[in-house]
Amino acid sequence: MTQNQIDRGAVDAALAEFQDPETGRSVVEAGQIRDVKLAGGKLSLTLELTTHSAPLWDETIETLAAKLRSGLANLQDVQIERAEHVRPPMALGQVGLKAKSVIAIGSGKGGVGKSTIAASIAFGLSEAGCTVGLMDADVYGPSIPHLLGVSGKPEIVDNRMQPIDAGGVKVMSMGFLIPAEQAVVWRGPMLHGAITQFLRDTDWGELDYLIIDMPPGTGDIALTLSQLLPLTGAVVVCTPQEVALLDAVKAISMFRTVKIAPLGVVENMSYFECPGCQKRYDIFGTDGAKRKAKEWGVPLLGEVPINIQIRINGDEGNTAANLHDEATGPHFQTICTNLAKSVAKNTGQQPSLPSLSVI
Repeated sequence: MTQNQIDRGAVDAALAEFQDPETGRSVVEAGQIRDVKLAGGKLSLTLELTTHSAPLWDETIETLAAKLRSGLANLQDVQIERAEHVRPPMALGQVGLKAKSVIAIGSGKGGVGKSTIAASIAFGLSEAGCTVGLMDADVYGPSIPHLLGVSGKPEIVDNRMQPIDAGGVKVMSMGFLIPAEQAVVWRGPMLHGAITQFLRDTDWGELDYLIIDMPPGTGDIALTLSQLLPLTGAVVVCTPQEVALLDAVKAISMFRTVKIAPLGVVENMSYFECPGCQKRYDIFGTDGAKRKAKEWGVPLLGEVPINIQIRINGDEGNTAANLHDEATGPHFQTICTNLAKSVAKNTGQQPSLPSLSVI
């Protein structure tokens, strides 16, 4: 090796220490590094990443480049190309769902915009490059079809329901199966059956993420889900006001009780910014979720302001537009990125929980 040449052994060692954000394993061990080339003080390589990690692609490449620059002597320039690494999901739990991450979006009470946040997260992950399904588990009050502007009964193919496509997101909801004006009057066992059918008998295909819009409160849907398959974790949606935070505490406690890890908190309706004067009004209080998230030991994934266009988009069945509005888009993109980070951080830290038998 000449004086100004990069040591290939040092390159291999640095790459072997770098972890894939999906699995937490070494990218070298997983076969995700190829085309390593050294030319004088220049290094180029290809890093393969899965679509599950799509929200973190740019950050992951920047992190690897920074690691190489700081750890390799004589390195003058590094070029990293990204390619797709194909890693199919395994079947989960009793229902055989093929999804890499299953994330419940819940709240301790209604009226905090949980379904809007769930739908916006689904669209945000999808637009980043992930394969996403959205399951409306709010059987009594299914609002996802309206928020997404989709309708119709699912087609049955080979005795399996085909999810409705909403801009690339696969969707299933009780709202597709009953008239909008009809109330669902069911006891617990019937709810359990419906959730089981949505998971087991829907042809979801292979998913990076299944986002589950939970019913408000702390009912038995969370217990049903924990019995059917190992969930990756849960996101709790709340507003800054104390009464909403009290209920959010109960939601986090519920998820922890059924062994579903809280991945973070989203504070919705954080503030209102006057479009005319840009003055901020903290209508429901200030930093309530941030303070509580610190107390609970969970990350704050992001804040979403009160915005008229969010309401308009939901009423018009165009919730996907939340990601494209300059006033709201950055907030939802931040939430999706931080959620992906939280999932990556939890990967490998806890072993998958065994599926509980359903009595």
